[in-house]
Amino acid sequence: MGQFEFVGGAGDVWTWTAIDADSKLVFAVLVGGRDADYAYEFIKDVRERVPGRVQLTSDGHPVYLQAVRENFGADVDYAQLVKMYGAPKGEGPAASAQRRYSAHELTGIRKVPVTGAPDLAKVSTSYVERQNLTMRMHMRRFTRLTNGFSKKIENHVNAISLHFAYYNFVRIHKTLRVTPAMAAGVTDRLWEMADLVAIVEGAETAPKARGPHKARQVGAV
Repeated sequence: MGQFEFVGGAGDVWTWTAIDADSKLVFAVLVGGRDADYAYEFIKDVRERVPGRVQLTSDGHPVYLQAVRENFGADVDYAQLVKMYGAPKGEGPAASAQRRYSAHELTGIRKVPVTGAPDLAKVSTSYVERQNLTMRMHMRRFTRLTNGFSKKIENHVNAISLHFAYYNFVRIHKTLRVTPAMAAGVTDRLWEMADLVAIVEGAETAPKARGPHKARQVGAV
C-alpha cells in the first residue's frame, strides 16, 4: 500500500493493490482509508476477481484477517508476511528526526500461516512492494514536500487509475517481455496510449442538446 497525506489536515489516504505473482497483473485497486471497512471491500473485490482456490499473501496489517475470513472462508491458502522494523543501532533522536520520511531498518520477518496450507516458500510480498515502488516512481503525487504531491482526492484517484491502465496494458514488463495483461491472457496485443484515450472518450457522457433559447424578461422597477 502506498500512502499520501492531504494538506490542511484532511487525513491520510491509502492505495490498496493486489498483484498476480505470475503475470504481474495488478487486478484490484482501492483508494481510501486503512480500516476494517476498506479492507473488507478490497478483499471482496479480490475474491470476485480470482477463480477457484488461490494462495494469498498479505502484510501483517491485522484488518486483513477478518476481511479474508469473511470473503474467502476456508477456501484459500492464506499467510501473512510480518516485517519487523527498528531504528538503526546507535541512532539518536536528532538523527531520527532527519529521517522523518525514510523507512526504518528491517530487523526480521515472520511467515505466519493463517488459513489452509499455504506453501511457505511462496509466501512473499516482494512483487507488490516492487509495484508500489513503480507506482511512486511513475507518479510524483506520492512524493512528499514537492509541488506534485496530491492535494485533491479526485485528481489522485484519476492519476492512479491512469497509471494502472498504463502499467497493465501499455508498459512492457522487463522480465516477461510482454505486458501483464498479455501475460494474464486478458488481451492478445500490445496496447498504445491511443487505446486508453479512446476508452476514456467513449466513456464520457455525450453533451446534451441545448433547448430553445428563452429571452429574459426584465421587469420595470
